[in-house]
Amino acid sequence: MTRIDVVDNHGQFTHLEHRALRDLGVDVELIDNTTPPAEIDADGLVLSGGPDIDDIGNCPAYLDLDVPVLGICLGMQLIAHELDGRVGAGDYGGYADVTVEIVEETDPLIGSLAPETRVWASHADEVKAVPEGFVRTATSDVCGVEAMSDTDRDLYGVQWHPEVSHTEEGEAVFENFIDICQ
Repeated sequence: MTRIDVVDNHGQFTHLEHRALRDLGVDVELIDNTTPPAEIDADGLVLSGGPDIDDIGNCPAYLDLDVPVLGICLGMQLIAHELDGRVGAGDYGGYADVTVEIVEETDPLIGSLAPETRVWASHADEVKAVPEGFVRTATSDVCGVEAMSDTDRDLYGVQWHPEVSHTEEGEAVFENFIDICQ
């Protein structure tokens, strides 16, 4: 059975990420972001959202574990920041219903979604430039980088929250990540 750890960055939806994966039949554990990398024995990691990019514990070291990683909201920003992308304040602030456009149809994480899909996202902070090796996989009128992927390293990020009911195809995002981890 596939094992995925959800890294708790103290976000308000972290438990929903854990539950979404559990409901899909995954062996899933919620771990604190201070868990030593050597103690992680998972087929994949979800870096949860959270309030503060300065409170990310050992998350930078988790990017070197050679397992697929999905960053959600702050988790995506963390990946970009640690790998020399650029993160900055968004122009639109808090949570909102946003239509994203999938721009990479072959992307294993979100390429199977409808060409345009409604999501629930916070844009207080956002990725302004993807790191080297990444491609922008989704965009919107609100944010230029709604999702990004580096398929060579199996690193993925979405600005939105696939775990909330407001996101139309959130379950498909998790199903695709499970497939990537297998």
